[in-house]
Amino acid sequence: MLQLRPGCECCDKDLPPDSTQARICSFECTFCADCAAGVLGGICPNCGGELVVRPRRPADKLASNPASTERIFKPPARA
Repeated sequence: MLQLRPGCECCDKDLPPDSTQARICSFECTFCADCAAGVLGGICPNCGGELVVRPRRPADKLASNPASTERIFKPPARA
């Protein structure tokens, strides 16, 4: 089951479970749409995989299958 992590790993923007702006790779690294398209060019900086729209869990399923509260924040290294 997807973790539905709560924030962008790049800029730390909040990404609630129902967000249409969340992007993930196959390892569930999570980024906002702006970082995914801009800074990251659609490629996960952790694994090199494609970033795609994160599926949304139906609201009635969140009670028994809550989203993760684990925040991962790893801004890209600046040159």
